[in-house]
Amino acid sequence: MQPTHKSHQDPPPPSGPEGPRPARRRLPTNLGSLRRLNGLPVDPFVLALLATVGLAALLPASGTAAEAVGGASTAAIALLFFLYGARLSTREALEGLRHWRLHLTILACTFVVFPVLGLAAAKGLGPLLLTPQLASGLLFLTLVPSTVQSSIAFTSLARGNVPAAICAGSFSSLAGIALTPLLAALLLGGTAGGLSADALLRIVAQLLVPFLAGQAARRWIAGLVGRHRKTLSYVDRGAILLVVYTAFSEGMVRGVWHEATPGRLAALLGVEAVLLAAVLALTWYGSARLGFGREDRIAIQFAGSKKSLAAGLPMAGVLFGAQASLAVLPLMLFHQMQLMVCAVIARRRGADATAD
Repeated sequence: MQPTHKSHQDPPPPSGPEGPRPARRRLPTNLGSLRRLNGLPVDPFVLALLATVGLAALLPASGTAAEAVGGASTAAIALLFFLYGARLSTREALEGLRHWRLHLTILACTFVVFPVLGLAAAKGLGPLLLTPQLASGLLFLTLVPSTVQSSIAFTSLARGNVPAAICAGSFSSLAGIALTPLLAALLLGGTAGGLSADALLRIVAQLLVPFLAGQAARRWIAGLVGRHRKTLSYVDRGAILLVVYTAFSEGMVRGVWHEATPGRLAALLGVEAVLLAAVLALTWYGSARLGFGREDRIAIQFAGSKKSLAAGLPMAGVLFGAQASLAVLPLMLFHQMQLMVCAVIARRRGADATAD
């Protein structure tokens, strides 16, 4: 007599206010390329950025070399946004529209709540603790889109709504192409070039046109881009390092680094810590007040509190020009801070879910 095998079926996807959610995509719960130091994640890319800053301090490009590096940096930014467009599936992002309430909440956190807090910090504390350039950089970091990879990784680690985090990262990347430059021009004024015709033309030529070209070419090159994702990630990072080297070289030549004293950097870190704590609290408790369940609250917290270093650095190079060296420093520091803090929170949320 043959033993009877029970049929094991996955339970139906949970329902939310907007209808059934898609089945959760199984993702690894590690943090991808992050390495751990004393139990906390350290992004190797941050170490590469710091090494690039050191190189620019020791061997800054000047004269003809600066012109050549500047031209290469401009081309690198265009290539970056072409690849962003080629990778991003607009169709997959739009499929998440049925969860419009959740995604609207995340977008509001990224492009409304964050900028309001950043404006208050930059205008309120900036004049007292920071230089005008660092205050502008602090405000700028609140305007950039959310991340994709780390939002997904942390949401998965905390056992949250992973499909929502995937869609939220895509939505934010799409919206950030237009919203970040416009918000920077409106809130930063002359510091980021204002709303002059030259500034808008530069934004369109270096950011929007390559991105749209990548979207248009996606139907032919999406498979190629997907197969060579790892190789292209090195191209991305190399281009960003070139942008950083160009900005910091120009800062060294212009002598702006005397403004980044240890006291001001410590003050900047303190302000960013308060900013991050405020956003994490607002996304977690605010989403509860809006009636979202635990899994959705996790996605809202991690997707709504992140800021993308990969998107923000090249945008800063276009928007700030010669003043980009100090303007990108707050974003670089905030990036590592958000990784370390969110790793702790994600592990605790995941442990709480396992214990239930």
